[in-house]
Amino acid sequence: MEPLTFDSRDLGQTEEFLSKVYARMRLGSDAERPRTTVSRQVLGPIGVDRVRLDCTMDYEVHPLGKLCLLLVKSGTIAQQVAGQEQEVFGPGDAVLFAPPDRPYSGRIRHAAGTFVLLGDALLEEVAGAAGDRAPGPVRLLGHRPVSALAAHHLQRTITYLRDDVLADPDLAGEPLVVSTAGQLLAASVLAALPSNAAAASDATGADRHDAHPQTLRRAVAFIDEHIGMPIGIADIAAACGVTARALQYAFRRHLNTTPLRYLRQARMARAHAELRSGDPAETTVAAIAARWGFFHPGKFALSYRAAYGCAPSDTLHVYPEPISLMGQQRADPFA
Repeated sequence: MEPLTFDSRDLGQTEEFLSKVYARMRLGSDAERPRTTVSRQVLGPIGVDRVRLDCTMDYEVHPLGKLCLLLVKSGTIAQQVAGQEQEVFGPGDAVLFAPPDRPYSGRIRHAAGTFVLLGDALLEEVAGAAGDRAPGPVRLLGHRPVSALAAHHLQRTITYLRDDVLADPDLAGEPLVVSTAGQLLAASVLAALPSNAAAASDATGADRHDAHPQTLRRAVAFIDEHIGMPIGIADIAAACGVTARALQYAFRRHLNTTPLRYLRQARMARAHAELRSGDPAETTVAAIAARWGFFHPGKFALSYRAAYGCAPSDTLHVYPEPISLMGQQRADPFA
């Protein structure tokens, strides 16, 4: 999808445009010709917007219906979400700009930054995949990251998606890259921002009952059949007719792993097979890795070496026969 661009010095045009792409809003400015520029790119369910306002502008916005993250490059933004204290964001801040269900207002002073919009369904999926969290919808409980390290990680994730993944149309066009990039962003948000996604102390009796070998067999069969599709834990659990928690317990009990880690290993095995049979004159390691959802070349290379004892480029160019640690792990999950 081509980037959506907007550049105007007309406040009425700016209000109309932003109301269409975000939510209904009212703008005000004492500048004679307040300039606003927006460039939007889309990665599946994620919208990444570079925004610059070369003026001071006041705003009142209705609920977005989506989570909105902000990475500030320059200037300041003083904002108040309904029912909460005012927050002031400045250069380098990576924060939750607005929750999905509350109106907000504020003042932007000659600011530039990156806005990232995502649905809370992504948080639900990743929170469910992370472990035995308490039931109920995931809610973010604060605007700022829980630590400087968490803030840095969230900033790096947003920057990487914006400057690396979206900068490569071929990479951004791979369905598995879109899926895994969304999961990465959601995981970074949950790790960085305070939320109610706390672990539960124990599984229910029904979940323990459903975590039997037949559930595992169904899950493995579904993964093998849909391995090239952007599936998540909710899809696997639905195919097995169990809850996400029961699915987690089945994989932990019988394989000592998680469903998503098993899925990742299975895709790594497919990438390995394609590297072994590939022609280096016609394909690249990066292309094969992206096709199987591995959009970070360095991390893919490290994981590949850990599994197969050599670099992925060695497999593609030399066709060695390395010992497959992954193959040993996945040989018979029901033994």
